Formats: sequence, C-alpha cells, structure tokens
Amino acid sequence: MARVCGRLRKGVTIAAGVGVLGLPIAAGAVWGAVRGEGEGEPAAVTVTVDVPHMPTSASLSADEAPALGPAVQRQLDAAVQGIMREVHVPGVTVGLWTPDRGSYVRSFGVADKSEGRPMAPDLYMRIGSETKTFTVTALLQLADRGRVGLDDPIAKYVDGVPGGSSITLRQLAGMRSGLFNYSEDETFLKALTSDPKRSFTPRELLGYSFKHPVLFPPGRRFDYSNTNLVLLGLVVEKASGQPLGEFIQKNILQPARLDHTHFPTDAAFPDPHARGYTDQTASGKTEEATDWDPSWAGAAGAMISDLQDLRTWARTVATGTLPNGTALISPALQRQRLIASPAAAPGVGYGLGIFDVQGWIGHNGSLPGYESLAVYLPSARTTLVVLLNTDVRRDGQQPSSIFGEAITKIATPGHVFGLPARPSAG
Repeated sequence: MARVCGRLRKGVTIAAGVGVLGLPIAAGAVWGAVRGEGEGEPAAVTVTVDVPHMPTSASLSADEAPALGPAVQRQLDAAVQGIMREVHVPGVTVGLWTPDRGSYVRSFGVADKSEGRPMAPDLYMRIGSETKTFTVTALLQLADRGRVGLDDPIAKYVDGVPGGSSITLRQLAGMRSGLFNYSEDETFLKALTSDPKRSFTPRELLGYSFKHPVLFPPGRRFDYSNTNLVLLGLVVEKASGQPLGEFIQKNILQPARLDHTHFPTDAAFPDPHARGYTDQTASGKTEEATDWDPSWAGAAGAMISDLQDLRTWARTVATGTLPNGTALISPALQRQRLIASPAAAPGVGYGLGIFDVQGWIGHNGSLPGYESLAVYLPSARTTLVVLLNTDVRRDGQQPSSIFGEAITKIATPGHVFGLPARPSAG
C-alpha cells in the first residue's frame, strides 16, 4: 500500500507543474495503424492533419518552434521510442502542431498488451486532471453570468467545509485553500484499491478530506488538492441547477466542437479505446485499470477524450477563444484565469485551474492506467498533446512529464516543459 498511497494522494505531478490526479489523480478523425518493422520497436502511426486557423498576431521565432521537417521528426521519433523503452510504456500517442511549420502525429506501441493491438491516434483515453480545466471553465462561465462570485466563500454553496466561511472559490480554483487532499487519506486509498470498481459520491470524497485539519490558512500557499475541484463541481451544480457533466456538455463541449470528449457517469468507456495499466494496486503489481470507476476522481479527473479534441481544447482553454472565434469566457476573466502564482517549482505557476510551465499553458492528468498532457505555447502558437496508457512512474516522475520535456527540448528549445519529480495532484 505504501507505494500506492504516495501517488494516489496527490494525483497531479507536481502538479506543481501540471496537475494530475494520479491516484494520484495524475483525443477526432480516425487513422489507420501501421506496425513498426524493427524487431522490438514500438509500432508507429503517421498521419497528416489540417491545422486549424489560429491568430497571426504572435511573432514566431525559429528558436521557439523549428520547422517540423524530416530531420526534426526523426529526432522526435528517437526520443519518444527511447523513453518508451526506458520507462516501459506500453503505448503512447504524441501530437505537435505549429502553423506554417508543420505537424507531428505519431502513435507507438500497443493499446492492448494481451492482444497486441497497436496504439492509434483515434483512441479514447481517460485524461485525469485535464478535467480540472473543464470544471473551472464551467465555474468561470457562471461567474460571467453573475451566478457566482469568485470571491464568494465556499460556505455560501456547500455546507460543512472546514473554515468554509474564509475559503473563496478563487482560492479553490487556484489550489490555495489549505484543505486536505482526500486522495491522500489512507482510508480512501484502501477503499479504492480494494474495490476499484465501486462508485463514490462527491460527499463521500469530501468526507475523507474533512476529517483532517486544514493544512494552512486559505491563500497562504499553493497545495494541489483534488478536494478543491470536487467542491467546485458541487458549486457548478448548485449555481446552474444541472449535473456537472450536463453543464459541461452544453456550455463547453458543444460550443468547442469537442465531439469525442465526455464526462462519464459510470465506468463505461467508448470504443475504440486503449487498455490502461497501473501499479497503483492493492498488491503493488502492475494490473489493468481500464474499467476502474472514475467517480473517485469526479470533477477533479473523471473525463474521457481523444487526441484531436485535446488539440482543440489546449488552444481554446489557453486563449479563452472558441474555434469559431467567439469567447469561451470573457476576456476579463480569461486574464484572471492566467494570472499564475508560483507553484512549488521555478518556472512553474498555477492560475485558476491551469498551469504555466515555462510558457506552456494547460494541464496534465494522471489516474490509474492513463496519463495525458495538453498544453499550448502562445508565443509560438504551438500545441502539444501526449496520451499514454500507463501511469507507472520512473524515479517518482510521471511519464507524461518525461515525454513533454524530451519533446519540447527538440521542438521548442527556448521553452522546455519541465516538471520536477514530486507528488502530483492529478
């Protein structure tokens, strides 16, 4: 259990860098898969996709985003495959897009270890703490409509929160509430790993948190906690009069044209999807976690998506602008969202449900069996999405962060995505 506890607890990697559930709660056209020819080499898929319209106001330098020509693509191939071998990743999909400088979309390895089915860019994946960007967007939309105030106390919406009259919605969204992270509670960890297909209600999750004392006065410092997002999910439901998933579907997914993104109400998983593998188990051995019930992550990390949807969402959430050019949220609230306060590591900041890592804006996600990274670099207009079907760490570091760092060293050397190996909040 010790192995599981330290990670489930925070669920985001450092998240200090980019959050993940990581129980530590820790992307759509369809393409064909082509197996790699080299013995022992991960299978690869190459596709060509159209780049959506993006604003041309930002200046682009070769240092920030070199052209993704054959030589750079070979470097990326080698880097991704090398990490897969080193970290023992079953399958990974990488998407990298920069207007006028090309695109790179590859899938390597297998989506199902028992069948040998190759990983592919069109597969549904669990995205963990990327869910937080949707939940906080819902909150900001309600703030735009005057239904909530970001400086309202949580006690106005949810009863029984320790110190709830002093904790604001803004502090919850910015991970500065001081509330204990329920996914670090030993009783919760035992309940989850002993029966990973059981369903949890938000109130049950909060109960695991509220039996612990508040860690620090609200606003004092950054501390990634899934408890914050479970509370904000309840706020959205109370202020909107709708279940969180329905509000997100109508107000975010449909306007953003995210047809392959879902907020599940149970463990059902759309096809086609990759099988997920985790060592966050009662035995400590690596087992399949595909059908674990994601209700334990809820508003903090339960959602499902695919490569193309996350490509769209990464830019949308970072800019506050929908694909059709209209506003996702008001410019004033978008500016507030992106005010990133220091978050546990140099070069890493956290705004309202979103990270800024060396200029990359977005979030990561990790929960048993899956990891995701969806970020956008405004200065280069570059989007990066990484999806993999394992959350097994190397030396305490999430594999999605390892891939992110290696890819950006090649693709955007002036802005290397780097997160330290620390407990995450995903």
